[in-house]
Amino acid sequence: MNTYRRIKDKSMTSEISIKKRMRNILFITFLVFTILIGRIGFIQIIQGGELTSMAYEQQTLDRVINPKRGTIYDSTGKYILAISSTVETVTVNPGNIAKEQKELVAKKLSELFELDYEKVLKKVTKRSSMETIAKKIEKEKADELRKWMEENKITTGINIDEDTKRYYPNNSLAAQIIGFCGSDNQGLDGIEAKYEKELAGTKGAIKRHTDAKGAEIGEEGEKYISAVDGNDLVLSIDYNIQSIVEKYLKEACIDNECTDGGNIVAMNPKSGDILAMATYPTYNLNEPYSAYTDELQGIWPNLEQGEKTKQLQAVWRNRAIADTYEPGSTFKTITASASIEEGLVTDIDKQGQFCCTGGIEVAGVRIKCWRYYRPHGSESLRQGLMNSCNPVFIGLGQKLGVHTYYSYLQKFGLLEKTGIDLPGEGGSIFLKEEKAGPVELATISFGQRFEITPIQLVTAVSSIANGGNLVQPRVVKQIVDSRTGEKKDIDVKVKSQSISKETSEKVLSMMESVVSEGTGKNAKVAGYRIGGKTGTSEDGVNTNKYVTSFLGVAPIEDPQVVILVTLYNPIGKGGHQGGAWVILTTHNKTI
Repeated sequence: MNTYRRIKDKSMTSEISIKKRMRNILFITFLVFTILIGRIGFIQIIQGGELTSMAYEQQTLDRVINPKRGTIYDSTGKYILAISSTVETVTVNPGNIAKEQKELVAKKLSELFELDYEKVLKKVTKRSSMETIAKKIEKEKADELRKWMEENKITTGINIDEDTKRYYPNNSLAAQIIGFCGSDNQGLDGIEAKYEKELAGTKGAIKRHTDAKGAEIGEEGEKYISAVDGNDLVLSIDYNIQSIVEKYLKEACIDNECTDGGNIVAMNPKSGDILAMATYPTYNLNEPYSAYTDELQGIWPNLEQGEKTKQLQAVWRNRAIADTYEPGSTFKTITASASIEEGLVTDIDKQGQFCCTGGIEVAGVRIKCWRYYRPHGSESLRQGLMNSCNPVFIGLGQKLGVHTYYSYLQKFGLLEKTGIDLPGEGGSIFLKEEKAGPVELATISFGQRFEITPIQLVTAVSSIANGGNLVQPRVVKQIVDSRTGEKKDIDVKVKSQSISKETSEKVLSMMESVVSEGTGKNAKVAGYRIGGKTGTSEDGVNTNKYVTSFLGVAPIEDPQVVILVTLYNPIGKGGHQGGAWVILTTHNKTI
């Protein structure tokens, strides 16, 4: 009996244990099932849209359709400065190329485009949707590939898509203004970079569904999304004037042995239109990474990459807007304008108003006139400008005082960038007003011991030429919509009033005398009234070098152009003659 009871109790205990284990298993199964259901629900409900989108992206192959980049024209619209020509880009879809044809395809592509066979084969056999083989190939090469594909009955796996390549018909003309594009058609410098959004357009695409190996799936076929071409630009640059300016700037730099080159800016003072802007030496826009002089070509292969980059960046830089220099005596036009506007001089022809003794003492420092060895003696303001007499303008600076003088620097836009629509514009370098003492004011008044950019000086003097309006310079004057043909004119922007019309007329009259009777005689053009001012200064970086410049305004009775020629370290016949000669020749060719 006891034995039976023990067996029965043991059996019941075992049964309870089994039931307990079953309950635990069921609980765990239920818990796991609940977690799985929750996870599935989370994936479907919460992450469903995102995962669907990811799957679609992985299964969708996009072949980009590049838009045609906008064309750049000169101011007349007759001359093309930059245009995009049609080329082709070759890509492959490895999954759509039959296994037995992969080596054949790789061999042909590597031979046709002069590529490494092993690298091409790696792309052709790669487990990816698409691989690029060759970009921007000419139509002849693309047609040869099409013919080969037809002969070998290859209908899928190799794509030949239309692309564009930037081309500059005039090679180096206006190089620092226009800039250039990279291999992806994106603007890297100049107008090409500044107006990237206008010129670039919007990319299109050819979409189709593929599996993991890149083979097509489904029956949707290809979806074509058209590209939108970029807008065209019409510049203020006049092709003929630009060509003339570049030709004679180059001759002036060579004849005067300008070791550091030169630049020239020609601006319409009324609209702010840059009619021409040139830097020498320059480079070929179609080969921006190549050596740009005969001397460099000889040593180019042996140069380190860092030195090559330094040389290229130097020639790409638009020195007329990026580099600062001491303007020298050309700046006396600013001091004269401020003095007349403030009423310090009412009669510009009053004899004996000034007296040059060869120099002037300022705060214990004697500052010489350039003709200290034979002083100018008694002078009117007109004669002071004609003679480029330093003491005359030092005296005017003293009478104006630091605060008033700096207020005119502001009015002439010389304490800020001009806002020209080009990348890389530099700013002026002046002492802060509170740190400018009598000696500093004296040197500023005749154009030394501070630095401005050529475009800043041209803009300031343009306000003298146009009656007192400080106009913002511009290079693009019109944008043409590629879809509608609608033309959008860029408005002329008058920033402020610098001086009165009466002051403007007096200063222009004095500038005419500089050319007809004074230091700027080399810029005279028979039968044509020209105003001007010469300037010479030390190089702010290395004082054993100097900069010579000539500023011209024409015609003086109704100014249409302000021109500044700047020559860096001329060691030939030098002086002002080089710059004045360029002004003279340019005017003779463009009148």
